[in-house]
Amino acid sequence: MKNLRVNFTLIFLILLGATIIGRLFYIQIFHQDFYRALAQGQQKIFEEVLGERGEIFLQDGDNLKPVAINRNWQFCYAAPNEVKEKENSAKILSQILFLDEKFVLEKLKEEDSFFEILKKRLNEEEITALKKENLPGIYLNEEIGRYYPLETLAAQIVGFLGGDKLGQYGLEGYYQDILKGEGQFQEKERGLLNYLINLTEVKAKKGNDLVLTLDYNIQFIAEKLLEKAKEDLDITAGTILVLDPNSGKIITLANFPNFNLNEYSKQENLSVFQNEAVQKAFEPGSIFKPITMAAALNEGKITPQTTYNDEGFVKIGGHTISNYQNKSWGQRTMTEVLEKSINSGAIFAEQQLGNKLFLEYIEKFGFFEPAGIDLQGEISSQNVNFKDGYEVNFATASFGQGIEITPIQLARAISAIANGGKLVRPYVVDKIIGPVRENFSNGVETQPEIQNDLVISSKTASQVTAMMVSVVENGFGKTAKIPGYYIAGKTGTAQIPWSVLGVKKQGYSPMTIQSFVGFFPAFNPQFLILVKLDNTKTASAGYSAAPIFKELAEYIINYKKIPPDYE
Repeated sequence: MKNLRVNFTLIFLILLGATIIGRLFYIQIFHQDFYRALAQGQQKIFEEVLGERGEIFLQDGDNLKPVAINRNWQFCYAAPNEVKEKENSAKILSQILFLDEKFVLEKLKEEDSFFEILKKRLNEEEITALKKENLPGIYLNEEIGRYYPLETLAAQIVGFLGGDKLGQYGLEGYYQDILKGEGQFQEKERGLLNYLINLTEVKAKKGNDLVLTLDYNIQFIAEKLLEKAKEDLDITAGTILVLDPNSGKIITLANFPNFNLNEYSKQENLSVFQNEAVQKAFEPGSIFKPITMAAALNEGKITPQTTYNDEGFVKIGGHTISNYQNKSWGQRTMTEVLEKSINSGAIFAEQQLGNKLFLEYIEKFGFFEPAGIDLQGEISSQNVNFKDGYEVNFATASFGQGIEITPIQLARAISAIANGGKLVRPYVVDKIIGPVRENFSNGVETQPEIQNDLVISSKTASQVTAMMVSVVENGFGKTAKIPGYYIAGKTGTAQIPWSVLGVKKQGYSPMTIQSFVGFFPAFNPQFLILVKLDNTKTASAGYSAAPIFKELAEYIINYKKIPPDYE
C-alpha cells in the first residue's frame, strides 16, 4: 500500500513535469514571437519627446530683444513610498513652497505612486530651503519651460504657452505648428520598482523662431501712455496701434489693461487675454467720416469745396438725427464738415452717393471681412442691423454710429487713404527663422500683401488727406498738431450702445469711446497711429485721444529722425 502511494505520487510528479515542460515548449518554441511581443508590450513604452519650442524676438533698433524664450526650471516632486514622517514633511513643505498643507499631505500619501509633482517653477529661495531641509523622498529636478522676460510688454500679441504645451492667444496660438518643433518617440523600459529606463537616445527637432515687426521702444512708450491715460482720464480700456500704411507692418499694438505672461494662471478675468484691436468690435464714431467722404469724392458726387446748409439736425422718417451738442453750423464745405465733425454733413455726403454705392465702398474698404492679421482669434462683425437697408441706418453709419468694426479694420482702411488707395494686409511677424539659427541672418521674410485693385483713386486719396490735414490745422484736431509737420488726422467721440454694456435697453448710454486716427508726414506717410480710449472722463477726443497721439508721434519723429515738412 505504501509503495502504491509512492508510485502514484511519482507518476503525478512526472505527469506534472511533462505538462509544464510541454507548456514551456509550446510557449517558447511554437509561440515565442507572440509571447515575446506581449512581454515587451508590458515592459516597454514609447514616449514622445517634444522638440524645443521656437523663440520670439522683437526689434530694438539694430538689435533684437527676446520676448518669449525657453528656460530651465527647477521643480519639486515626491516619491511617497520613501517619505518618512509624512505629517511633519507636509507641514515643512507647505511652509517652504507656500502650498496648502492638506494638498501636500494627500500627495505624500499616494503610496502606489513613485512620482508626485508638488510645485513647478521654483524660485531660488525655495530651492535653497529644500536643499537645506533635505527631506527623505523629496527631490528636485529640471525641465524646460516657457519664460517671458518682458513680462507684460505686448502680452496680448505674444499670447502664452498653456499647461498642455499648446499656444494660446496671440502669436503663441496662431503660430503653434511653426513654433512647437518636431517630436520624436523615445523607447523606455520598466525596470526594478517600476522605474523607467531610457533604451534609446533621441534628439527632437527645434521649432522655428519668430522675429516680429514690433519696435520695442515705441511699444514701451505706447503702453506707458495708456497707463498714464488710466491715471489721468480714468479709462476702462484702451488701444494704441502704430503701423506702416504702405506695407501693413505693425510697429506697435498696445492694450490696456494687460497682464504678466509669466503669471497668466493667476488672472481671474479671462477677458484680459483678448486683444481688443482684433477681437472686439466697436462703433467708431466720427473717425469713420473720412471713409464716407472718400467714397463720395471717388464717385464724383462731391468735391472738398461742395457746400450745403446745416440746420443742426436731419429728419429721416420718424427719426431726428442731431449734431454734437445740437449745434447748427449754417453753410459749410465738405472740408469744414471734417474740420468741425458735423454729423449732418456726413449724412449729406452719403445721400449724394446713395445707399447702394455707400454699402459697396464699405465692403471695398474691408469692413465686412477680417483684416487678415497673423494673430489668433481675429473677428469681423457681420453688421446685420446695418445691412437691413433702412434709410436711418445708412444715415447714422455715415458718421460711424450703428456700424461695428475692429480697430485693426479701421487702421487698414485709413491706410488706403494714406498710401494712395491700396488695401494692405496688416502683419506682425517680420521673419520666420529655421531651427538652425545663424545670427538671425537666415530665415524667410514676410512679403507685404497689397491688393491690386485700388479702393479709391490716388487723386481721391490726396484730396481726403488734404481735408484731414485741415482737421489738424484748423479744426477739432488742433491738439494733435506738431509744429513743422503736416499731420492728417480725425477725431472721434462715439456713444456706446446699452446692449454692449449688457443692459437690455434700446439706444445709447452716456459713456463714450474717444479716438484719434492720423498719419504723418501727411503727404509722404511713414507711420499711422490709432488711439482708442474707452469711457474717458473728458468731453471729447480732442482733449483725450488727440494729445496722446501727439505725444507718441513726437516721440517717433525724434526717435526715427524724420525731417520736418516746413520751418
